[in-house]
Amino acid sequence: MNRFSVRRALLALALTATAFAAPAQGDKQPIHLLVGFAPGGAADTLARLLADKLREPLGGQQIIVDNKPGIGGRLAAMALKNAAPDGLTYMVAPNATLVFQALEYPVSVLHYDMATDFTSVAQVVSYPMAMVVNASTGVANAREYVAWVKAHPEQANFGTAGLGGDTHFNGLQFAKVAGIKMNPVPYRGNGPLVTDLLGGQILAANLVAGDALQHVKAGKLRYIGVYAPARSPLLPDVPTMAEQGFDTGGSNGWMGLWAPAKLPKAELERMQAALQQVLAEPEVKEMMATRFAQVADYRSGAEVDRELQRELAHWGPVIKASGFSPQP
Repeated sequence: MNRFSVRRALLALALTATAFAAPAQGDKQPIHLLVGFAPGGAADTLARLLADKLREPLGGQQIIVDNKPGIGGRLAAMALKNAAPDGLTYMVAPNATLVFQALEYPVSVLHYDMATDFTSVAQVVSYPMAMVVNASTGVANAREYVAWVKAHPEQANFGTAGLGGDTHFNGLQFAKVAGIKMNPVPYRGNGPLVTDLLGGQILAANLVAGDALQHVKAGKLRYIGVYAPARSPLLPDVPTMAEQGFDTGGSNGWMGLWAPAKLPKAELERMQAALQQVLAEPEVKEMMATRFAQVADYRSGAEVDRELQRELAHWGPVIKASGFSPQP
């Protein structure tokens, strides 16, 4: 065999070896993170941070944020249900999307079943939900606010970013426990709600605490309590409603990652390990706390499932007693 034949044989052998070699991690198809809300919101911001930070622990695999806004996050959930369980499609969503949608709509309307169509991967962040008042009310805590409402029943309203979510029902539950009547006033998001709160058009609101933080620091708004069993590390000086004698059974808001049902165990554990690594980074913790008013708070898929069941059991009777009926 001459030297040209030898070279051809070696080249053929190399090509054969390449064809049968496993692809490098960086050659894998990209992972898609579905977000059921428009760009710029809390879920979208978290998804984009994860897309950036997860790439390295996932071996350089590209991650694409895929926004599918509409009907309270349901478009993204439907897309997740229909995706292949191959570790290439996940959904970033707040707990409220899954819990309240499941309680308020039948499966025939949702087109998915939370209990059977998804795999809970992990909780990623948590954040306090709070009642906030305009400083002009002169109240500094929940007990003073209850007294103020009794003295000003014509102003016993609270703002909420839409109806049918945790901020809506936190307010109703607080009113029930406090023995007062309060009327929810829905807004198209926390932006316009905070604007009216600052302007005095409405004097109280239930919202994600971080959305009011800069105005509280400026002295224009005041937190009067957070809806959680324990104080938030982000707001250590703000007491819980339960501490003040108004145990509403509320909890922190949180966001997690979900995959289609029947996700292989290897893919589940791979993503969980990457998330744990990213959320343990001091830079990520600091960024989430200072820029997003969120706590990097990893919990396993099994813990997520237990918490979802607890929230379903808590909010189901509250929603039923309220008589609330959402629009399909």
